[in-house]
Amino acid sequence: MLVPVILSGGAGTRLWPVSRSAYPKPFMRLGDGQSLLYKTLDRALRLSDDGTVLTVTGRDYYFLTRDEYAAHPDADLDKLPFLLEPAGRNTAPAVVLAALHALEQCGPDATLLVLPADHLIRDLDAFAADARRAAALAQDGWLVTFGIRPTHPETGFGYIRMGAAIEGLDGRAVGAFVEKPNRETAESYVASGDYVWNSGMFCFRADALVAAAEVTCPDVIAAARACHASESGQASPIEFARELFLAQPDISIDYAIMERAPRVAVVPATFDWSDIGSWKAVSDMDAEADDAGNRVRGQAVIVESENCYIQSDSRMVAAVGVKDLVIVDTGDAVLVADRNRAQQVKLVVDRLRATNHQSATFHTTVHRPWGSYTILEDADDCKVKRLTVKPGHVLSLQLHNKRSEHWTVVHGTAKVRIGEKEFLLNANESAYIPMNTVHRLENPTDRDIHLIEVQCGDYFGEDDIVRLEDRYGRVKAKA
Repeated sequence: MLVPVILSGGAGTRLWPVSRSAYPKPFMRLGDGQSLLYKTLDRALRLSDDGTVLTVTGRDYYFLTRDEYAAHPDADLDKLPFLLEPAGRNTAPAVVLAALHALEQCGPDATLLVLPADHLIRDLDAFAADARRAAALAQDGWLVTFGIRPTHPETGFGYIRMGAAIEGLDGRAVGAFVEKPNRETAESYVASGDYVWNSGMFCFRADALVAAAEVTCPDVIAAARACHASESGQASPIEFARELFLAQPDISIDYAIMERAPRVAVVPATFDWSDIGSWKAVSDMDAEADDAGNRVRGQAVIVESENCYIQSDSRMVAAVGVKDLVIVDTGDAVLVADRNRAQQVKLVVDRLRATNHQSATFHTTVHRPWGSYTILEDADDCKVKRLTVKPGHVLSLQLHNKRSEHWTVVHGTAKVRIGEKEFLLNANESAYIPMNTVHRLENPTDRDIHLIEVQCGDYFGEDDIVRLEDRYGRVKAKA
């Protein structure tokens, strides 16, 4: 049984300001309107034997991920179980926990196909053929990784030196895993033809992975067993206990297992691949180039400029007499960078985080389990949001100690509770919620409702929320 495992998350650093920690790269939409996560699910569903796809992701991304999955016409949400991490961790804990879950639910011969959710692969037929080659190796007990044939001497990827062909199977033994090289070394790797890029995708039987972990990283497997045992038998989504989860070593599957295990194979990929690791990578593949090499998503006026990439969500961007720039405007932040120094964008995020600037984490539009809100104004004396509440969803029963709120419905009908009173609020009607008053808003209809929320007071932080009841299991004082 082939069980695809999607690993989804990220720090939101390399593709800021579109990717942020609350909305990392897997949710980023490409020019065709699809997210990288959606495309990964599509690949996984094509290979799953019965439509089952296991996802390991952060707790904060669960509802956003479910919404992405629900949009796929072939996805059966009942066959898409989730393992939810309470905090960021490396890939070894995620993959080992997925293997333990698969052993329990699918049996020892379940073959896992591990797919990061932030890769772009266009040739789906070639990918499926290579995945089947890897699955055949996995059934023979090999731990398999996918190697990408280098197209240039890349210094930002790890490499795999390929060893001898495996008799009777379509793959090569791994000679060695190699760290990111300098330019000269990378050039020699490409020239030799013996090296491939390490893609970070894997295939192995669940029992073989666990057996290898027992030998190569007993601390990882012991901590994972304790974490898994505490939630064994729980229905999806399975949210691991924070203390037990954080007891796991913070280590990648490459270091913990793949580089130390005895039977490790590589399948040289025949499919195209990109991890879209920088804005330069995005600019090379997203949108059509004009005669001067400029690519545009959104609205832009370009005058005597060359080899620029411009992306704007809403505003007009003008570029005059410039070349080799990346310009990205998300409404609340603008990035201007040399295309050839796009990897340094993460230094911008480091500085924003050092000052606790909100733009390192959130967009002006923030996604919540019940829908989303967009900040229209954030001043010292008021904060204005536009809320969208999905059909059948409800905000938590809550109160605020430091602000009052005014709700005005602009589209649809909301069910509102203020204090002990419940009533319907229709389009062009308003309600006032005094400070320290219990309140809740619900969408009882089958269409989105939209409303404007005006907050008044002397503090508007999201931590001024005292939750009394919450359908989505969020903790007190967390938005």
